[in-house]
Amino acid sequence: MRRKDTDSVRITSAARPHSEDLRHRERRYIISMTIRTVCFLLSVITMGHWVMWVFLAGAVFLPYVAVVLANGGASPDPGGPEPFDPQNDFRALGS
Repeated sequence: MRRKDTDSVRITSAARPHSEDLRHRERRYIISMTIRTVCFLLSVITMGHWVMWVFLAGAVFLPYVAVVLANGGASPDPGGPEPFDPQNDFRALGS
């Protein structure tokens, strides 16, 4: 009988693959730049209203935030095993 559970057990603290990390950062950058484009278009549409300045500020500062987030590098991948600490592990055994 075959198991239906597709979750695998993680036994390493290795980081995610570089291609997966790059894809994740590209997706964040695309989303940020899409929001920036929408802010710019809304600032043109609301020209002469005070809300225009809010959208314009978003259109000006979002590229900086998007680049910083995209170049942030690999984020730590939670869920790996705890590192081995001989001092604590031997005390737990009663040595």
